Amino acid sequence: MDYNPTIPIWVQVSTMLRRQICAGTLSPGSKLPGGRDLAAEYGINPNTAARVYQELEREGICTTKRGMGTFVTQDENKIKEVRTQMAGDAARAYLAEIHGLGLRTEDAIRMLETAEGGKDAEK
Repeated sequence: MDYNPTIPIWVQVSTMLRRQICAGTLSPGSKLPGGRDLAAEYGINPNTAARVYQELEREGICTTKRGMGTFVTQDENKIKEVRTQMAGDAARAYLAEIHGLGLRTEDAIRMLETAEGGKDAEK
């Protein structure tokens, strides 16, 4: 796995897990890999894996049950909240890039509509 050296690894891994949860790849209530397994899967230090789970638990997107492991929350509203937040972050980043190129928000919308139309045209 290639990590961005400017962003802490635990942030990158927690973001990847958050995306999987929001996309439904990791379903509500599903068991996450143990800390050592997560570390091996992502090629990270076990302490970093523990920090990933601590952060996700602090956010309420997963829970740890002593002796049983770490599980994705079953709170669908929490998952929707995190999905909305991540989508908003992505939208703001996209608009920042567009504005940095000297384009307007209307241009960004038009580009999205064109990209969406091109995608549908291929189906």
